[in-house]
Amino acid sequence: MTERNATVRPTASDTFRSAMARCAAGVVVATTRDAAGRPWGFTATSFCSVSLEPPLILVCVAHSASGYGAFTECGEFAVSVLREDQQDIAIRFARSGADKFLPEEMTTTRALQPAVADALCALDCRVHARYEAGDHLILVGRVTDVRVRNGAPLVHHDRAFRTLRP
Repeated sequence: MTERNATVRPTASDTFRSAMARCAAGVVVATTRDAAGRPWGFTATSFCSVSLEPPLILVCVAHSASGYGAFTECGEFAVSVLREDQQDIAIRFARSGADKFLPEEMTTTRALQPAVADALCALDCRVHARYEAGDHLILVGRVTDVRVRNGAPLVHHDRAFRTLRP
């Protein structure tokens, strides 16, 4: 039997979540503004680079996210890669309905998108493509500006925030 013809057994949701929790990932906050100028954002670990030429990244937005509609309509968005001491920000942006955009913790990018102040990096992105995938939207962005700072990243592994050891 070839791999292409192999039978795939369904995996229980809890077992699948447990398996995915074993993969350590950096923590980001994706942000945008809706047509009325109101800011929206969410925490994600489903973020990665896609291409160097052109510079593309992707981030996945859950259909259940309160800002889902804003991300399906936006033309631009930003991604902030969080530092190890920004757990509170990650938790706040992971909650639905929370007052996420505290002025003392936010800044704007060159493209005037909201972003997390003092994040390891902030990427301004123009929407390149959107793909529906199960219960998420894959949002592909073409990076138009990058702001980088030194520091250690916030990491999520086994359902908890972690830091890297030197």
